[in-house]
Amino acid sequence: MKKVRPIAFYLPQFFPTPENNEWWSPGFTEWTNVARSRALFKGHYQPRLPGELSFYDLRMPSVRVKQAELASLAGIEGFCYWHYWFGNGKRLLEQVFREVVESGTPDFPFCLCWANHSWYKKTWDPTKPNTLLIEQTYPGVEDYTAHFYEMLPAFKDDRYMRTNDGRMIFGVFAPLDIPDVQIFVDTWNKLAVKHNLKGFYFFALCQYEDWMARLKALPYDAIVFDTMPLLYWKHHQTLCGRIMSHLAKMKIATYHIDYTFYTNESIKFFKEHDDYTPCIIPDFDHSPRSGGSGIILHGSTPEKFATFAKDMAQYVESHPQTEKLLFIKAWNEWGEGNYLEPDMKWGRAYIEKLGKVFLKE
Repeated sequence: MKKVRPIAFYLPQFFPTPENNEWWSPGFTEWTNVARSRALFKGHYQPRLPGELSFYDLRMPSVRVKQAELASLAGIEGFCYWHYWFGNGKRLLEQVFREVVESGTPDFPFCLCWANHSWYKKTWDPTKPNTLLIEQTYPGVEDYTAHFYEMLPAFKDDRYMRTNDGRMIFGVFAPLDIPDVQIFVDTWNKLAVKHNLKGFYFFALCQYEDWMARLKALPYDAIVFDTMPLLYWKHHQTLCGRIMSHLAKMKIATYHIDYTFYTNESIKFFKEHDDYTPCIIPDFDHSPRSGGSGIILHGSTPEKFATFAKDMAQYVESHPQTEKLLFIKAWNEWGEGNYLEPDMKWGRAYIEKLGKVFLKE
């Protein structure tokens, strides 16, 4: 059996931008939400504060090098950077990845996932409207062509992650939203061949069961399934979930899910659907961004995640698809309590436990 290839999603957000200064507050970064978070119930692990990397600024090359070193210790093959292209040449948060490509450091593999969604200032209150900040658009083939050429230096980089047959790994966050996805796929593949590249391995990120059949009818090469949103709603159907939901509506308790429920149900899902590539999470807690209105997992430990990762690695190694990819969400989504980086509670424990899984003899 071929060895699994772990890839961790990477958020290139931790530095101030003119847009975030305008939309939120001067100097705003993801750390702003992280630092002001508070525990919402007994045993709730908040605030989650960074460990040895501290409240870093991703514009510092030394930070990016250290991240790559730590990821290597975890057995992570490469980072999948979230990539923002809103149409008509508009990009956000591009500085970090651009510097990675232009500088040649860190010497660590990477690929991209297009985070093709509009940005909103959310109220997290169903009775109040959200405010649109920037809209995701799809102007057509000319824009797809411009998009390709904007990223061509990255695609030509030796660090760009490829499949066994040499195709570049590229993901789409909202795969059902591209209105002319066949044109997008064909355009990029033709342009890749024109530049002596072997084309793309496009993966669609899937989060709900009702997406599954629709995605299989579209020209994606793989479907990467993140079970967290699906299992969140499934948990609502359990007796425990219904009681907790009622208490949450009365503001007596905060809705949360045991991490073991997530891992057990995820394993069950993938055993029943062996044609999907797994995306697994070490933990999840959206409360720094949304307070008690978001998804909160409770009870994750380095040991639990390592056991889950081992189970999923074994699944992937025996998977019928030729590419042995295993996505981890995420390396550094601190605003979602969703990270592998060292924190003040666990230190490097998640990294070290994961390394014993992926760096096995």
